[in-house]
Amino acid sequence: MNTSNSAHWLATARTVTPGGVNSPVRAFGSVGGQARFIAEAAGSHLVDVDGNTYIDLFCSWGPMLMGHAHPAIVDAVQQAAARGLSYGAPTTGEVELAQEIVGRTSVEEVRLVNSGTEATMSAVRLARGFTGRPLVLKFAGCYHGHVDSLLVDAGSGVASYSLPNSPGVTGAVAADTLVVPYNDITAVEEAFAAHGDKIACIITEAAAGNMGTVAPQDNFNAKLKDIAHRHGALLIIDEVMTGFRTSYSGWYGVDGVAGDLTTFGKVVSGGLPAAAFGGRRDIMSMLSPTGPVYQAGTLSGNPVAVAAGLTSLRLADEAVYTAVNTNADRLHRLVSSALDREGVAHHIQRASNMLSVRFAEGEGHNFADMQAADTWRFPPFFHALLDNGVFVSPSVFETWFVSSALTDEDFAQIERALVPAAKAAAAATPA
Repeated sequence: MNTSNSAHWLATARTVTPGGVNSPVRAFGSVGGQARFIAEAAGSHLVDVDGNTYIDLFCSWGPMLMGHAHPAIVDAVQQAAARGLSYGAPTTGEVELAQEIVGRTSVEEVRLVNSGTEATMSAVRLARGFTGRPLVLKFAGCYHGHVDSLLVDAGSGVASYSLPNSPGVTGAVAADTLVVPYNDITAVEEAFAAHGDKIACIITEAAAGNMGTVAPQDNFNAKLKDIAHRHGALLIIDEVMTGFRTSYSGWYGVDGVAGDLTTFGKVVSGGLPAAAFGGRRDIMSMLSPTGPVYQAGTLSGNPVAVAAGLTSLRLADEAVYTAVNTNADRLHRLVSSALDREGVAHHIQRASNMLSVRFAEGEGHNFADMQAADTWRFPPFFHALLDNGVFVSPSVFETWFVSSALTDEDFAQIERALVPAAKAAAAATPA
């Protein structure tokens, strides 16, 4: 497969951008090899600058629920752009998008922002302002954006680069964050026993997707909410990844646990820079201009991004979720069958239609479990898929996403690509 143009552009990018990319995992640092520069996408396919075509199994890290360049979304964006790119003033579209989010979830009020990071940062600030407490409890391997106080024992790209913390995060900020293992209620109880009167909130991914895919076990989210409320704290459920992807109502539609605050991103953006956070009316009323907790953004509620997000949500009906769930099940079976044939120990991690491969026997329930797998099998597995036209997330600690745009022909190609991929995983040896 020719990748000379991608190589040229990466080398050029490195002269003006750190590492040549604007988000670290795109550099292929944890899998090695040549990062791909994408020229265009449509439906279930990506095309790189060398003209190579790939079946897309990471969907821009989640937003492309119905595939790329959906005609209705493109049309809505074009119409919005023709009316002006930004106003710095309220629009009716903002209200309609907020109504759509409220109508599908547990939240009573919503504030639109520009990124998932901004949503979680704002939600944590609001929780601290509402409770008057300083500490945040999070889970090892859960990633909530590059917020200083939450970039402690994060997963995803941080895990791929073996950086449990980031330089630039001060000791004082880190000291305000308590970290316990995911799916470990006993550890949460112990943290509250020691610090309960100082903990403002628990923040958790609704289902973890940044240590690989790890579902909450044994009513974990409901138990977190009970513990938080017993101690006067709030529960923030991060649905940036799961929101409106795992069901019509996101993970709330799966387990029915309402966060006191909830963050949204990805699908809610339609693929443009947009996100949101929302929650109980009494908490949200603490936000300026009605309350003392300050939060603002010049481009929040941008009319073009709002048009993309609103159209995406309105298109995402139950038929779309049926197709996405069916495609996830189909992919699960194909991957597992291919690895079984080569005798590769594995478990397909699932959280609704999100999935990843753990190269070890049995399900992983926390970050330590996911790190303990044969992670060294993933790079050759990944590259064999990529060389055969199937693009999955370039990190063993990332989630795979499917769209409703996948076709029977796509699955036939995926099945063929999995033959050399499974062989490569079987032949891999620890570095």
